[in-house]
Amino acid sequence: MLAIRMQRTGRHGHAMFRMIVQDARRTPTSGNIVALLGSYDPHTKTAVFDKEKASYYLEHGAQPSDRVIFLMKSQGVKLPSWVSIDTKKTATIRNQSKLRRNRPAGEAAPAPKVEDEVSAEAETTTSADTVEDVTEPPVVDATPVEEPTTDPTAEATPEPEAVVEPEATAPQTDETTAETAPTTEEPLEK
Repeated sequence: MLAIRMQRTGRHGHAMFRMIVQDARRTPTSGNIVALLGSYDPHTKTAVFDKEKASYYLEHGAQPSDRVIFLMKSQGVKLPSWVSIDTKKTATIRNQSKLRRNRPAGEAAPAPKVEDEVSAEAETTTSADTVEDVTEPPVVDATPVEEPTTDPTAEATPEPEAVVEPEATAPQTDETTAETAPTTEEPLEK
């Protein structure tokens, strides 16, 4: 069986399509095609194809894809009666009973669990606390700040000298002998 379908060509990110007739068991990228009908540019929405060839293959049983049917209709190709496309897209809803429009008029939304109520109360109290913090004006210290003077005639204040503390020495214990202990004797004369 033959299929009329689109074959993607073009560079990465800029697709172009060929309208081809191909054996339905093959993939569009296989390269084995029966006929090349035309092309479609999705960026400019232009379709250029041979209408006579397309109608010939349709009359002889080639199955068009949904996109090809749409393009052929827009170009004015007469489609056989057995070709149909589902124009209405229907969505299925899983739980229709939970929809708001399907609830009885007097029934309200299901009550939240106890845990949800506690967390909701905690959220409202924390949000109220943050609102109070935002509305209070910030406290500003209004003491004047003295700017440093850059007058060269002004007296320069001397910087305090760094105090050097002597290193703490380990106290002598019974184990330390006079030989190992640091001596403060006078150096030997030469």
